[in-house]
Amino acid sequence: MDKLGTAEELEAAASDLTGLTDFGPSEYREGLEVLLASYREEADLTPEGTAAVRGELTGILASRLISQAQLQAHPEHAEVPIERPVFIVGLPRTGTTTLHRILTADPAHQGLQMWLGYAPQPRPARSAWAADPVFRMVQNGIDEFVEQVPGYLGIHNRKAAEVEECWLLTRQSMLSPYFEFTGYVPTYSAWLAAQDFTETYRRYRSNLQLIGLPDAGKRWVLKSSSHLVCLDALLATFPDALIVQTHRRPARTVLGSACSMVSKMAAGRSATFRGEAIGPVLLEFAVRTLERYAEDRAEYDPATFYDVEFAEFTADPLAIATDIYRHLGRELTDEVRTAMREVVAEDDLLRSHRYDVADYGIGADEVDARLDALL
Repeated sequence: MDKLGTAEELEAAASDLTGLTDFGPSEYREGLEVLLASYREEADLTPEGTAAVRGELTGILASRLISQAQLQAHPEHAEVPIERPVFIVGLPRTGTTTLHRILTADPAHQGLQMWLGYAPQPRPARSAWAADPVFRMVQNGIDEFVEQVPGYLGIHNRKAAEVEECWLLTRQSMLSPYFEFTGYVPTYSAWLAAQDFTETYRRYRSNLQLIGLPDAGKRWVLKSSSHLVCLDALLATFPDALIVQTHRRPARTVLGSACSMVSKMAAGRSATFRGEAIGPVLLEFAVRTLERYAEDRAEYDPATFYDVEFAEFTADPLAIATDIYRHLGRELTDEVRTAMREVVAEDDLLRSHRYDVADYGIGADEVDARLDALL
């Protein structure tokens, strides 16, 4: 028996989990089939990895079921405007998480809290979250993960109540670079590079409208490196968006840190996608992602973009935030500055990440030569 399961078996498991049966439009099905084949034939999954992937895909399908039910229960979501949203893009480990948390410290902004990425619904009052069974389930899952993966909190501080990357929503359509960070799936990667993301971003927008229904006047601030390969679909869906791109050099720093993160995310899942096998895969991913993004970006008005240098950001985060606000036609209030400083102070606790790109099968000089000009 194939313990990974077929698409039909995973859908049935998601329905059993949620009590729901309507997955909405079937555009996700092809991606799921390609991904499953890639996992079976190329990922060299361990028994632990097979169970983890099956559980993860079941959870994603469950999220889609919940999302579909909530979209139908709240048809008024379609009237919620999303004006001048901010999307933070950049390779992992370039400061995107800290910048995201700084900008969403403003009460006038909203981000995607991790638990709502798993269970899209109109955002409940903050006081009700702790009692919500889905919120507790997500937080318990995080607690178990960080207990099983020592050192992960030195890389990325996950909490159910914190804002998180919005691939949690786009992966509902099974079109997401996320899967490339947790396993070796080259067939899926090649298929993904040729896809049109228009429908994925339409659903993504609907989910944002749904979640933001109680906070319709707040600006969305979102972040994900996956937007780098979907710029045309992103700007077709959100034509007035501001794209904030983060940059960090030397490239060996970025890729070494990303490899360290991926090695922990994928730990125990594969008999081969570990250690020195990770670096070459991530290097090729980074090169093709940034080359595609640069080509796509050149077709748009430069005013659509704002660039953040990592060194300048870490030297004075609030100066960068102030300049982004200026770009949006706003000024920072003293109250918001205070909230942002608290985020910066908390982030200082998470500086224990140590890594060496050479541990992952690639040379530092090669990485710099291929990536520095693109970062």
